Amino acid sequence: MSSTSQKHKDFVAEPMGEKPVNALAGIGEVLGKRLEEKGFDKAYVVLGQFLVLKKDEELFRDWLKDTCSANTKQQVKLLKY
Repeated sequence: MSSTSQKHKDFVAEPMGEKPVNALAGIGEVLGKRLEEKGFDKAYVVLGQFLVLKKDEELFRDWLKDTCSANTKQQVKLLKY
């Protein structure tokens, strides 16, 4: 069983507001820049994409892979939200 990262704990400890995309667990500087370049500059925009995909985890993982080349570990961290 995987543990929750400190980054995830910090993120969920307060309202999302205008947090940048790289505040999400699994999204570092490189993936954050790739997402920003495609218009996904805020955490709520990325999480909104999950809702647009009707909370389908497989579609969201495919979207992450196609959009910013997120690996499996990074995809799993994002799905903890």
